Amino acid sequence: MKIDSLLNEELKNPEFAKKFQIESKKLSAALALYDAREEAGLTQTELAEQANTTQATISRIEQGDNISIDKLSSIANALGKKIKN
Repeated sequence: MKIDSLLNEELKNPEFAKKFQIESKKLSAALALYDAREEAGLTQTELAEQANTTQATISRIEQGDNISIDKLSSIANALGKKIKN
């Protein structure tokens, strides 16, 4: 079974679909943060200093770990960005 077929089958399960959507949003946030940081020419440490957080926090977010909206907003602000829905 191909991965697309398997995923489409699993997405029929409401519990799986909900968890998949949550993980997709975390991945999107992680990629957006990485792209914005790279575009700004900042290291994780430099961004952490500007966002008043730690390099480890930036790293965890870029790896897709969970984060509060307040923390993500603070980091976006340090990059001169806004969070979109």
